[in-house]
Amino acid sequence: MKKGKLLNSEISYVVSKMGHTDSLTICDCGLPIPDGVQRIDLAVTKGLPEFIPVLKTVLEELSIEKIILAEEIKNNPELNKSIIDIFKKVEEKENKKISVEYIPHEEFKEKTHYSRAVIRTGEYKSFANIILVSGVTF
Repeated sequence: MKKGKLLNSEISYVVSKMGHTDSLTICDCGLPIPDGVQRIDLAVTKGLPEFIPVLKTVLEELSIEKIILAEEIKNNPELNKSIIDIFKKVEEKENKKISVEYIPHEEFKEKTHYSRAVIRTGEYKSFANIILVSGVTF
C-alpha cells in the first residue's frame, strides 16, 4: 500500500507524469471543466471534500514554481489569504520562491484547457480554484 499522504491513484498518476511548467488545476464544484482535459472528480456533496485539504495534499507530491488564481478570489479575502499562507509555508520549507499570478476569471477558465488534469472538489465557495504550475525538484 502507498505510504505517502496522496492516496488517490488518478492524482498520483498525473503528478508522476508532470514535467517542468506543466499545469494542474484544482477547482470548486462549479468551475466548468473543458472537454478533452482529464477530470478527476472528487466531489461527493456540497463541501466534501473541501478545496484546502485537497490542495495541501497535492502539494505534498508536486513541486510548484507558480500559482495562478482568478482576480475575483480577492472578493473572498479569507480564502485568498489561506492560499497565500500555504504557499509562504511551502516557500520556507523548500527554500524557493513561488510566483503568484492573478488573472480575470474568464482568462482563468481558458487556461484550464492546458492543464494535464482538473481535480474537482466539493468546495462550495466562489472562486476556490487554482492552477498549479509545476517546478523542478533540483
